[in-house]
Amino acid sequence: MTPPAVQPQQHPEVPDYLHADRGIWSWLNTRDHKRIALMFYVGVLFFLGLGGLFALALRTELLTPDRTIMDAMTYNRMFTLHGVTMVWLFLIPSIPTVFGNFILPMQLGAKDLAFPKLNLASFYVYVVGAIVMLGGMIAGGTDTGWTFYAPYSSQTPTRVVPVVIGVFILGISTIFTAINFIVTTHTLRAKGMTWGKLPLFVWAIYGVSIIMLLATPVLGLTLLLIGLDHGLRLGLFNPAVGGDPVLFQHLFWFYSHPAVYIMILPAMGVISEVVPTFSQRRPSSYWAIAISTIGIAFVGFFTWGHHMFVAGISELDAGIFGLLSMFVAIFSAIKVFTWVATLYKGSIHFNTPMLYFFVFLFLFTFGGMTGVAVATQSLDVHWTDTYFVVAHFHFIMVGGSLAAFLAAAHYWFPKMFGRLYSERVGLLSATGVFLGFNLTFVPQFLLGNMGMPRRYYSYPPRFQWLNDLSTGGAYLLAAAILVTVLNLLIALKWGKKAGPNPWRSRSFEWLTDSPPPKHNFEEPPHLGYSPYDYTISEEEARARAQAR
Repeated sequence: MTPPAVQPQQHPEVPDYLHADRGIWSWLNTRDHKRIALMFYVGVLFFLGLGGLFALALRTELLTPDRTIMDAMTYNRMFTLHGVTMVWLFLIPSIPTVFGNFILPMQLGAKDLAFPKLNLASFYVYVVGAIVMLGGMIAGGTDTGWTFYAPYSSQTPTRVVPVVIGVFILGISTIFTAINFIVTTHTLRAKGMTWGKLPLFVWAIYGVSIIMLLATPVLGLTLLLIGLDHGLRLGLFNPAVGGDPVLFQHLFWFYSHPAVYIMILPAMGVISEVVPTFSQRRPSSYWAIAISTIGIAFVGFFTWGHHMFVAGISELDAGIFGLLSMFVAIFSAIKVFTWVATLYKGSIHFNTPMLYFFVFLFLFTFGGMTGVAVATQSLDVHWTDTYFVVAHFHFIMVGGSLAAFLAAAHYWFPKMFGRLYSERVGLLSATGVFLGFNLTFVPQFLLGNMGMPRRYYSYPPRFQWLNDLSTGGAYLLAAAILVTVLNLLIALKWGKKAGPNPWRSRSFEWLTDSPPPKHNFEEPPHLGYSPYDYTISEEEARARAQAR
């Protein structure tokens, strides 16, 4: 049950951000970080649904060993559509653009982000990039997969140039967002807020912004080279004309392995907010979580080579990259142990966001252990390009990121909309997400260990029963996510009013009304105390924030 909340004074004379301005133009031309976050919210949910439909089409085709509903070429194109949509349009932007945009300024005690116009521009650049990329794939039938691996991407008769240009445009949106978050964190913190008082979600968004700012230009330039190589036949990555496909792998994975942490670091930030709130206890070690966040961001830049154990790199390089990959696992383990230790002697409340924490904990820990395994060269040689890698990737990136995204969607729903959703439906759908995800991807671990290659259109009949289980799990997962979305949509209209702080959190975003006013705070707050101090009452926390 939700703990009883102290209801501070409301300010009915101040309209909330949803009603402060009227008309469609007030949304399309808004500078309010909260409204921009909602527009991103609609976008990433749309692309989650679209990518999910592509995934269901793939899984339906794999119900039988041979053709089920599509031919081989259509399967390859659908695979590309699924991967590109989910990675570039949902997983990477989801938590930073939605919850980072909405929550970070309030957690800093700021009225908005440092560059409101740049924030709005990042949304429109995101929309343009999505249109160019998806339009290019659909019109040109692109079949390279989301990694655009050379030399095939340089030789394929399908269209590649519009797609890589679309991803390049999306990278510009990412850089805009990263600059905004970094500058805001440095310059707009409230009076009294030192680095040791930052909410842990801010640490996560700050760390991921550094990765996005440093790594995204490498991806953009690499994909432009792929476009030039394909369109002009320059021979950069095509060995038939003197190119080097391994060079492309180095460039691509130099971005794409840090991109793993672009997806998972914001998820860790969400979890670091949910656990203290629903255990009503400060983190067992604030600095362990904060420093490990920066450690992951730093070391993540030096581990790209473990994707290339079979690409021809030297044994020395393979050993070094394997060790560095395991070193990253140490920082992740620090976070896991700190979260679990925070629960000890806490007053734990099993609301929907907390259940998603346990879903995240299982998927991330299990997927992380398989990550240590694939960072071991002798094992990775066997599992490379099999369904084991597919399952590992989805457990960490999709399972971890999606569980945290849904945790954030439920945790901050009262803050964003001032309503409460049905807890029963929320708990039921969270259980469905957990069961559906495991039923989808655990069989794929077994398939990969048995030697089934990934991206294959057909397979030996002995693999069918595991593929059928995986397909059934995909449909269960899709149904659970659909129920989740419907539950939240219904709550928008008919949900009970939440009050300013239904979770009795001490984090700073809950100091203002729910939903917040247009400029977040009537007066700039004084935030010189810990956002996780549950030894003080909610009234005392508000009094400290209002002190001058």
